[in-house]
Amino acid sequence: MYCNKNTVMKFLYSPLFFLLIISTLISGCSNMKPIPTVPQVDLPRFMGDWYVIANIPTWLEKGAHNAVETYQLKEDGRIATTFTFNADSFTGERKQYNPTGFVSDTGNNASWDMQFIWPFKAEYKVIYLDDDYQHTIIGRSKRDYIWIMARQPELPAAKYQELLNFAGEQGYDVNLIQKVPQRWETTAKEGS
Repeated sequence: MYCNKNTVMKFLYSPLFFLLIISTLISGCSNMKPIPTVPQVDLPRFMGDWYVIANIPTWLEKGAHNAVETYQLKEDGRIATTFTFNADSFTGERKQYNPTGFVSDTGNNASWDMQFIWPFKAEYKVIYLDDDYQHTIIGRSKRDYIWIMARQPELPAAKYQELLNFAGEQGYDVNLIQKVPQRWETTAKEGS
C-alpha cells in the first residue's frame, strides 16, 4: 500500500493517532503476567500465508472479510508482512497493510515486535503452534488482541473449539473473540 506524505502527516496529527498512543501507554501499566510462548518457532516453516480465522479485532480490522496475513523472512532477519482483507464485506474494497516484524527473542523465535508506524512496535507472541505448522495463535501479554490463524480458510468446529479453549486457558475473554468471515472459490488466495 502506498501512502503519500500528506496522508501520513494527517494520520500522525489526527486525534485517533494520539488516542492510540495514549491508550497504548496506559494499557502498558497492566499488571497481567507475560503470556507464555511456544518453545520454538522454525521461522522458514512459519513463513507464508495464514488465514485469520478469528480475532479480537484492532480498530483496523473491524469488519474485515477474507483476512490473510503473509510473512516473508528477509536476509537481515526482519519479517516482511502483508496483511490483506476486504473491508466490511466479501466484495468490499481490498485493503493492504505492510508492517514489519522483528524477532525480539532469537532463542526461540516466538516473540516478535510488529511495527506499523515507526518508531512504535507492538508485542506479537506465538502462543500456540501445532507440529505441522497448520494452526497458530498470536497473542499479547495484555490479553487485549488475539489472532487465531490457519493455513486453510476454514477450520473444523472441533479444532476451532480447541483453539478457543486454549485462548481461554491463557487468560483471554473468549466472549470477545469474533470469527472473521472467510469465503474463497479455492483454498488458495489466488486472484486476491
